[in-house]
Amino acid sequence: MSNGIWEMNLWQLIKTGGPIMYPILLCSLFAFAIIIEKIVYFSIIRENVPALKRQVFEHVKKNKIKEAIAVCDNQRTPVAKILKAGIVKFGASRDKIKENIEDISLFEIPKLEKRLPALATIAHITPLLGLLGTVTGMVSSFHTIQVRAATMNPVTPGDLAGSIGEALFTTVAGLMVAIPTFVVYNYLVSRVNGFILEMERGATEIVNLICQISESGV
Repeated sequence: MSNGIWEMNLWQLIKTGGPIMYPILLCSLFAFAIIIEKIVYFSIIRENVPALKRQVFEHVKKNKIKEAIAVCDNQRTPVAKILKAGIVKFGASRDKIKENIEDISLFEIPKLEKRLPALATIAHITPLLGLLGTVTGMVSSFHTIQVRAATMNPVTPGDLAGSIGEALFTTVAGLMVAIPTFVVYNYLVSRVNGFILEMERGATEIVNLICQISESGV
């Protein structure tokens, strides 16, 4: 028994699906590139945040500001940059420290979210492209029926097979790209939210620690 679509190679699928398959294929390539880039980036900036904060806070408590900054400089994570933004304002008012941290956050958060809107767009438009291919395929089928009727020739299944195949294959292709793209998009968004939450916690903790030390006169 034939497995139909699963026995076709990529070129056969594209030919059967018609011209709408090309933008769907292009969307899949863009989505794959974005996913790989974000996964690599997140793996680079991943670290043991509790260990980082413990090390930095110990230096701050001992008034070893240069050492604390050096620890932050050795890390490439957003949390380390947030901590450094607070430490460099050591001795300043709470508002000044918060302001400096917010400035760094405005730079770091967009880096985390970079290209995610494009990934969401791909997940949303590929089913629409598949629907467009379905509509054009059905229009082609009706056109074939109209032409056959005008010439008084009977319509055979073979006359309609190409157009109906185009209609169905584009829908399948659009969903095959959209579903995994949307799943991975949600995963990446959860990773971004996790990084942002760690940044917010780190900011609150470093501000409270610095202000506590300053108020106690240590």
